[in-house]
Amino acid sequence: MTLPGVLLLDAAGPEAGFLATAAAVRGHQVHAATTAAAYAGYGPELRGLLAGRVVTDFARPGRALDEIAVYARRHGVGAVLTVNEYLTSLAAHLCAELGVPGNDPAASRAARDKAVMAEVFAAAGVRTPYTVLVQDGAGLRAALADPRVGFPCVIKPLSAAGSAGVTVVSGPGGAVEAADTARAAVGMHKSGGDPPILVQAYAAGTEYSIESLTQDSTTTHLAVTRKWVTGDPKRVETGHSLPVRLPPAVEAAVYREVEAALRASGIRHGASHTEVIVGEDGRCTVIEIGARLAAGQIGVLIQHALGIDVWAALLDVALGRPAALAPTARGYATVRFVTSPRAGRLTSLSGFPTTGPGVPFARLRAAIGSTVHEPGANGHRLGSFVVTGLDAAEVEERADAQLRRIRIEVEPHHHGEPGPAPDRSARTDR
Repeated sequence: MTLPGVLLLDAAGPEAGFLATAAAVRGHQVHAATTAAAYAGYGPELRGLLAGRVVTDFARPGRALDEIAVYARRHGVGAVLTVNEYLTSLAAHLCAELGVPGNDPAASRAARDKAVMAEVFAAAGVRTPYTVLVQDGAGLRAALADPRVGFPCVIKPLSAAGSAGVTVVSGPGGAVEAADTARAAVGMHKSGGDPPILVQAYAAGTEYSIESLTQDSTTTHLAVTRKWVTGDPKRVETGHSLPVRLPPAVEAAVYREVEAALRASGIRHGASHTEVIVGEDGRCTVIEIGARLAAGQIGVLIQHALGIDVWAALLDVALGRPAALAPTARGYATVRFVTSPRAGRLTSLSGFPTTGPGVPFARLRAAIGSTVHEPGANGHRLGSFVVTGLDAAEVEERADAQLRRIRIEVEPHHHGEPGPAPDRSARTDR
């Protein structure tokens, strides 16, 4: 019997590679929908897993949908997946076009456009920060004067990802610069003119993310993840750790808010990554949601800490088959993101860990001689590594010790030499 083919929308990055491997090991032909530029960057291992590809232009989603659907039907595709934040809406529409399990295409914009997301959350009664859509300078001044916003507040792009363009503003003085930063974070597709931005009330508390899988509109929460971030104003992620054990009443409240957010976003088949803030009073505020598996090696953390084959589970959900989601291990895992201390040219990097016992994943992304940034977005990471074990404190200590052993030397840009280019990161698979 011929198994259905599996199509990945944008197969770049480690998460997509894990998905492609899981499908190929099970005997499925793996196909990629990609751009010519992206395919040129695929490594030989990934290319060797692909039975075929369709080259399209994701900046023209209507045309891309038609081209990919024709290809998918021709090649017997029975499952569509993506780990690219910017392609989750296209994935929902493609699944509907092909008649395979997927999210509600009519609601899929709510998982990408953060203004729409805030609207549907509020309409559904989800506890979420008060949010104002800002078109221009007058709108920015009005938003900052709105007592429902207050200070500090968050200024961020409408549809970027990976923390790009997000600034916590403590007063009116930094708002204009923060707005310019948000507008510059264009994400995957640059549009003409000045894009609108969001001004959002600040939610105080501890940051977590909830990693979930939904099948036939029934959600299983795989893990609560602790998010480690830099201080204000950028608050860029520096690591993730899981699983976190919240007090039962707090956990139940968090899951209720998350499930309401999933329903409002039309998520009915597939992975989701929900960012939340839990206040000192235990109340949960949903910040935003992604209709995809979390990036930043969270899938690797789940696999090694809990024994859940998240890649096989994602494949099963996409194929409409029961997924094995029960933990088979009781471990702990953390990831550390390696960043540059300053902007400039990377001249030396030593002490980066290699994979081995207790370190199942280590990936260096930056090459000597390349331009590097101070951490302003997740795409500025130089690399990452995962540490695992049975005791949370011991794992965190080993990860921090390994991070301290890494030595990074950066030559600042000289006067008149072009500095780092604005962030144009199109992915969250870092």
